Amino acid sequence: MSGESLRIVRLANFVAPASGGLRTALRELGKGFKAAGHEPVLIVPGERASDRETGQGRVITLPGPLLPGTGGYRVLTDKRRVARLLEELAPDRLEVSDRTTLRWTGKWARRARIPAVMVSHETADGVLRTWGVPEGAARRAADALNVRTAHTYARVVCTTEFAEREFVRIGARNVVRAPLGVDLVQRHPALHDPGLRARHALEDETLLVTCTRLSVEKRPGTALDALEALVRRGRRAVLVVAGDGPLRQRLEQRARERGLPVTFLGHVADRALLGALQASADVCLAPGPAETFGLAALEAMACGTPVVVSASSALPEVIGSAGAVAADRGGAFADAVDMLLDRPVEERREAARARAECFGWDTAVAAFLDAHDAATSVRPSVPGGVT
Repeated sequence: MSGESLRIVRLANFVAPASGGLRTALRELGKGFKAAGHEPVLIVPGERASDRETGQGRVITLPGPLLPGTGGYRVLTDKRRVARLLEELAPDRLEVSDRTTLRWTGKWARRARIPAVMVSHETADGVLRTWGVPEGAARRAADALNVRTAHTYARVVCTTEFAEREFVRIGARNVVRAPLGVDLVQRHPALHDPGLRARHALEDETLLVTCTRLSVEKRPGTALDALEALVRRGRRAVLVVAGDGPLRQRLEQRARERGLPVTFLGHVADRALLGALQASADVCLAPGPAETFGLAALEAMACGTPVVVSASSALPEVIGSAGAVAADRGGAFADAVDMLLDRPVEERREAARARAECFGWDTAVAAFLDAHDAATSVRPSVPGGVT
């Protein structure tokens, strides 16, 4: 492991102003790398070019076109410009958070003799299945993609055992595990806000919250289906949706047509408000079947709110016994909500917080730096060579 300060250049696509988990992970890891004495540089697509110093290190934005139908995602498509920038930056390490459109950077790094890491933020076959690709075809396509990825990069980082399985399946031997984390100070049960809760739910109503991007692969409609099932059973429940995306209009129309008590907040940029909402809910719903970690769910648990998660995702591994697991159907999610609400309030809230405390960002940063063969703490240089 290198004890020197390293310039760790990170590339990411599919980052939008309303992005949630990926943007959070990039920010917190960058802050951790910087605090450890390294020099993190993040390159992302945006509407216009910019270059600024931030708390997470240097952030360079290159113009990238909008992907139609994604609700704001942009991609870095100018390979020559990206390659020139990489040459100018002369990284000691490269970290890439997109194994599709940016996979070419692995070959660039190999030619430049720079150790490169690919971070797997989702399972390829899981995403393909959510887009309607049959299971067999999704698996074959994922295996072909993952073989190329594993061969191209020095290491592949997976955040959970669930995410690691598709690489184990193809016999990849350069996979390492590095969990993500949660800010245990900014996300805390004390954020519970009776006034905010009263704004969204009556005293005898169950307040459900889902914090997710409203896109096909996240399956946000399952949350509405769960609410409908609960209401049909006679439970007084309401749902607040924090998030935006291409499915929002369709979901709003469904809620109106079925008379469902749903509030759509759109993207909540105020992180303190989002934390208060998570802490004030009775149960958080995380229906995404292709999630390989689920930062929003972990944030809710840090706020003391138990979570119902998809059995098809990595989240059962993350939440342990502190939440509930459900099949990808509204009725199953409703059953899980009922089960959680049968537990004493303090018991379920304490269990959620205790589980979240297993996932601090310090642990995540150390694991990612280890994947880079980088020191977790670098001794600062002193002018004049004095130590």
